[in-house]
Order: sequence, then structure tokens, then C-alpha cells
Amino acid sequence: MSAPFLIWLFIFRYLPLGGWVMAFQDYRPARGFFDSEWAGLKHFRFLFSDQRFMEVMRNTLAMSIINLVLGFVTAITLAVLLNELRNVKFKRIVQTISYMPHFLSWVVVAGLVSSALAMEDGIVNILLMNIGLIDEPIMFLGVGEYFWGIIGASDVWKSVGWNSIIYLAAITMIDQEQYEAAEIDGASRLQRIRYITLPGIRSVVIILMIMNIGYILESGFEAQYLLRNPMNMDYAENLDIFVLRYGISMANFSLATAAGMFKTVVSFIFLFSANSIAKKLGEARLF
Repeated sequence: MSAPFLIWLFIFRYLPLGGWVMAFQDYRPARGFFDSEWAGLKHFRFLFSDQRFMEVMRNTLAMSIINLVLGFVTAITLAVLLNELRNVKFKRIVQTISYMPHFLSWVVVAGLVSSALAMEDGIVNILLMNIGLIDEPIMFLGVGEYFWGIIGASDVWKSVGWNSIIYLAAITMIDQEQYEAAEIDGASRLQRIRYITLPGIRSVVIILMIMNIGYILESGFEAQYLLRNPMNMDYAENLDIFVLRYGISMANFSLATAAGMFKTVVSFIFLFSANSIAKKLGEARLF
């Protein structure tokens, strides 16, 4: 039964790694791998000396860290709050509403975000003006400094419900007798959350943290690509868009491959480092 999956994994994940040879060539599609001139580390040297690439790395890391922190905090918080609800019907309604955005395409979400942040009739500007926080509408998507926060908030709204599922599952595995004993001993609800719920899901949190650290350079693509514009481009372009721009728009396949290869190597380093740190601290780990 695992054979189809292994075949798919080999064809679409490992076989394309042969294309990494383009990173060390001045690759031309008409010439192919064997006739293209070798360039050594030329494209890697260009990446690390290019000011634009440094800005792209800054944007990628900033958005990844924001998404990582907000994603973990909001998902764990929602899972704990849902677990504390005693009204089953209300709990199911909240779960359904929080899960629904996950199934929306980023094309739809980007349209909703753009409409909500519009200057003329955007709900965010209308709300902020009505409560007196601002005197005039703000062009949120036209100010680069706001872009990272917009991406983080959009990602949380879209994925917090879905991300909380695994924490809810982990919470259900905690021995209920611990809660009963704590309640008999006079522990408050907050104390039960602090001393039973959160420690009970710590191993799951650490495993997911290690896995997500391995994707630290995967800050997303669709949201940034759809919400970017000339006014916020300096903050919106991440590594994936950089690869697309050089690889497709400029037909510089070698430079795009070098950037993609750099991302993969760094991701492996982060993954193994995080796993080693967890192992030394005696925490749960991947391997």
C-alpha cells in the first residue's frame, strides 16, 4: 500500500534534485545540462553580495517568524479555550466557524483582505475612524511597514481553527483523573490549565515546533504574491517570489536554482539543529 506513495515521493521530490546542477552552470535550456558552461559558485557569490537578496531574506525571516509565533500562540489558545467550553452546541459552532477559512483559496482571502483594508469603504478604516483611533483613512497595503503584520493576521485568521485541531486531540489524551484530583484539591480553572493542560501537550508543541522550524524559510507564496504592489514591494518580496522572478520573468534559471538550493540546505540545518537541541534538553523529538 505504501508503494504508490514512495513512487510519488521519488518522482516529484527526489528526482528533480538532479536539476540542482543548474546552480553551478550558466544554464541555457537550448543547450541542456551537458552543454551548458560551468560557472562554479558564481551564482552563490552573486546572491550573498546582492543587496536585494539580503532584503528578500529579511522579509522571508520576518514573515516566517511572525507566522510561526502567532500561529502557535493563537492555535494553542483557541484549543485550550474550546476545551474549557461546557456548552457542546456552542463549542461545535465555534469550531465550525474557525475551521471554515482554512478551506478558502488564498485568492479569495486576498480579495477579502484587500476589501477590508480599502481606504474608501474598507471595514477596518471605518471602524478605526468611528472609535477615534485615526482621523483619516490609511492605505494599509500602500505602507510597506504594515505588510508583515497584515500577512501575519491574515494567516492567523485563515489557519488558526485548522491548526488547533491537533492540540485539541492532544488535550483529549490527557488523563481526566488529573483534572478531577486538581478540582478536589481546590485548583482554579486557570491553575488546571497551567499545571495540567499545557504540560500535557508540551511534547506535541515541541514536535510541531521542530517541524515548523524546518520550514522557517517557507514564509508563503500566494498571500505575498497576491497582496504585493509597487508601494509595498520592498517588504512583500520573499524568497519564493525572488526565485520566481529570476527563474521565470528573467529566465535566469541558474540563479533561481541557487536560491532554491540555499533555502533547502538552510532548512535542513535548522531542522537538525532544533531536533538536536530538543534531544539534549530531554524533550520530545522527531528522531
